[in-house]
Amino acid sequence: MTSTAITLGQARWTRAQRRGRGFVWLCAAIGFLAVLASVGLGAADAGVGDLATWLGVQLHLFDRAVLSPTTDLVLQIRLPRSLAAASVGASLGLSGAVVQGLFRNPLADPGLLGVSAGAALGAVATIVLGGGLIAWLPGLAGQLVLPLAAFAGGLIATGLVCRIAALRPDLGIAAILLAGIAINAVAMAGIGGFVFVSDDSQLRSLNFWMLGSVASSTWTTTLPAVAMMALPLILLPRLTRSLNLLAVGERESAHLGVDVERLKRRSIVLVAMCVGAGVAISGMIGFVGLVVPHLVRLAVGPDHRLVLPCSALLGAALLSGADVIARLVIVPAELPIGLVTSAVGGPFFIWLLVRRRRGAGV
Repeated sequence: MTSTAITLGQARWTRAQRRGRGFVWLCAAIGFLAVLASVGLGAADAGVGDLATWLGVQLHLFDRAVLSPTTDLVLQIRLPRSLAAASVGASLGLSGAVVQGLFRNPLADPGLLGVSAGAALGAVATIVLGGGLIAWLPGLAGQLVLPLAAFAGGLIATGLVCRIAALRPDLGIAAILLAGIAINAVAMAGIGGFVFVSDDSQLRSLNFWMLGSVASSTWTTTLPAVAMMALPLILLPRLTRSLNLLAVGERESAHLGVDVERLKRRSIVLVAMCVGAGVAISGMIGFVGLVVPHLVRLAVGPDHRLVLPCSALLGAALLSGADVIARLVIVPAELPIGLVTSAVGGPFFIWLLVRRRRGAGV
């Protein structure tokens, strides 16, 4: 009996592993197709052949004469935009999965740590108070002022959250969540104040940071932010074992060898880098870090070895797809991408609520 049960358990575990690996490949395929659609679709379309030709010209495999000037211009504008959407989506999806695992709460979101609001506050303050400086600085320096201000705002907000939480170690991880909610509220109040005193031209710029968009992404602003996101995207998946053990509780995981305080510090700093760099080029985009990990857990279960990479891949796919919708719905104008993600995220959580209610038999 015992050997039969063990054999059945091993068979189920093997099937679950195969299903999980298959879902990872499915997420990768969806992400790849979404990025291709992001590059190719818009007011002016560019096919896969156009992209291949453009890459060949950049690598000096083809003569530039084979590439149409219109296609060249479209891809020069759209490629950094698509890279920004995929990178920000991956960072938000992965960060959401890590934060939910850290707090052991499926409703936790990177925005609750105050990173997004702090980054937006840094950008908004720079627009309202330093607009003249941005216009005065030449070329590259002027383009990098806002992303750097947003990134600095996110890091300052994270530092404050960690400092406040350290004053109440008896609350454990809950102290970080409560401090994040408080900093988030203060930052949103600051943003509201700057919106109130801004003029019409500044208000148009502020809408970008409040509603989210990748429309203004260029190689100059995108590549530094992607470089900042690359380190957390590589290091966060290495926390899977600790996050799996943390699911049983802080004390229990500590007995199993997890340094809980070190895990909290590493996770929060890496999430802050990831989300801060993302907000620096896209503004505040909601629901991605909340919706994507839920979808992944519904498909593969709670194992973070699968949840983290799949969340990154599906996050990239979701935001790339949302960017395509944002640019196609009201051509030639564009919707803010944050409106699209919220329109997707709201109904999803209504469905999730109804589904759980029915499952509970209430």
